[in-house]
Amino acid sequence: MTTPQHSQPVRRYEPPRSTGTPPAVIRAFALLSRRWIGLILTALAKGPADLAQIRERIPGISDRMLAQRLQELTAIDLVTQDAQHGPSSRTHYALSPHGNAFLIPLAALLVWAEDHLPAGGLPTSDQPPTPDR
Repeated sequence: MTTPQHSQPVRRYEPPRSTGTPPAVIRAFALLSRRWIGLILTALAKGPADLAQIRERIPGISDRMLAQRLQELTAIDLVTQDAQHGPSSRTHYALSPHGNAFLIPLAALLVWAEDHLPAGGLPTSDQPPTPDR
């Protein structure tokens, strides 16, 4: 004797609907879109350095801008600073554990850029290109 089967509606998996750009992506691009931030993090990936050493690694950055960006990166715990007192007192900067974690996506970004961005560079305007009309 067979037992009658009750038919159940088939449920299909539906991924959650996106309500826009994830906030983490917005935060990441807001940080990286600030001029010099990515280059400073890249420079510190080579190891701890003082202000002059970082400036040597990033041609074209002014002392004032470098100090400002390092202060911002320190405030959000991507960079640490260690003030060494003595006859030649200097402050050394290094990537924090959070800053070191950035090296993983940085490596992926580098591979992507090498494969997909023109070697000649991008347009210098901050405005996206507009289609010809």
